[in-house]
Parts: sequence; structure tokens; C-alpha cells
Amino acid sequence: MFNRRRNKVCSFFILIIVLSFLDVQAQDDVNYAVHANIIYHFTKYIDWPPPAKNGDFTIGIVGETPVYDQLRKAVTGKRVGNQNITLKRFSSAEPSFGCQILFIGDDVAGSFKKIVSNTLNEPVLLVSESRGLARRGSCINFSIINDKLALEINQDNIQQRNLRIASELLQLGVRVK
Repeated sequence: MFNRRRNKVCSFFILIIVLSFLDVQAQDDVNYAVHANIIYHFTKYIDWPPPAKNGDFTIGIVGETPVYDQLRKAVTGKRVGNQNITLKRFSSAEPSFGCQILFIGDDVAGSFKKIVSNTLNEPVLLVSESRGLARRGSCINFSIINDKLALEINQDNIQQRNLRIASELLQLGVRVK
């Protein structure tokens, strides 16, 4: 138990260091390996309801984004609890996504409202990278604030999806409503 807690604390501090020192010149220069690493670490700070803890733990990607390739590198062979992590690409027109985390690329932000609607009341952590999406339905949004990568976190959206967020992750982000 002590080692598990120590590992979580170490992961938390690594995440803090990455976020606090990552300077980004422009959105085009985003380091998607950092995005992928942070998305993977969300698995340690979000708690899904029991039905979502069966079978594989699926991280879905909507859009043509370098995050997919970087996530493949970051999560290959890793697990969430007793679940193997799998990656799956989805079209923005899917009626259902069947995943625990869904990353919505900037190139499909125009379909965001439909994606939110199609995942309502499902335990899916919506992660986005387009300005203002945390206020419009995303749970966590990557944004650039003062030339630094930041997380906008909408706790209400997370709770609506029957997910629980660790206070450590809440402290890392900018809370939005």
C-alpha cells in the first residue's frame, strides 16, 4: 500500500514538473509526447465506476492528431489496474465510442457538440485541445496560458459522467465552469 501511494505521489510530482516548465511558443509547436504522457497519467487520478473497470481500458482518439502515435508509444504494454490499455481511432460521427478516455483533436472541434451529446451520461473522460471546450462539455482541455501548457478542468463535467477526480489533479489545473 505504501509503495502504491509513493508511486502515485512520484507520478503527481513528475506531472507538476512537466506542466510547470513546459514553454510552448505556439499551438503548432505543441509537444504531443507531453500530451500523451499526461493523458496516460489521467488514468491514475480519475476513478471510473465499476462497470468501466472490466475488459480493456480503451483510450479513444477522434481526429487526425499526432497524439495517437505518441499515445501508442506511451501506453504500449501498460495497464490500468488489471486492465490492458488499448488505443482506438474513432470518427467524429460515431453514435457511441465505448472507451474510458476520449481525446478530441483540434481538427474535429466543429463536431464537438455532437461528440458531447453522444457520450452524455457515459463514464467517458473527454479530453480536448481547443480553446473554450472545457466550458462547453469537455472534462479536461489542454490550453496555452502565458505561453505554457495548462489544463482547464471542468469538475462539473467530470462529475456528470459519474467520474471522480483526485484533488491532486484538480490542483494542477485551472478550474472552469
